Amino acid sequence: MAHTGKSENVIKKYLPAYFTLLAISAMEVLLAYRNIAMPALLAMYLALAISGATLGIMYFMHLADERRSLFLTLIPAAIFVLLLMNAIWSDSLRLLHMRPFAH
Repeated sequence: MAHTGKSENVIKKYLPAYFTLLAISAMEVLLAYRNIAMPALLAMYLALAISGATLGIMYFMHLADERRSLFLTLIPAAIFVLLLMNAIWSDSLRLLHMRPFAH
């Protein structure tokens, strides 16, 4: 194997991300045992899930090392796919009741 001349300590790079994900999971477990109103709890869980997913994507899927242009093309593509999924779900609910046309 050829040495690239760039020696990075992989542990120093990924260990903080791992411990941050561990802390996010611990906060989710602690929130489950608190007496918090459901809308506030849902908002907290959603914020923790988005931050954990972002951290996982950036470090463990190596998106943080990519060029910014790739990152900026993935965001509109993901939003487009989610909007298309939203348009298709209404048809699946209609077909669930076996009503092919909206009369």
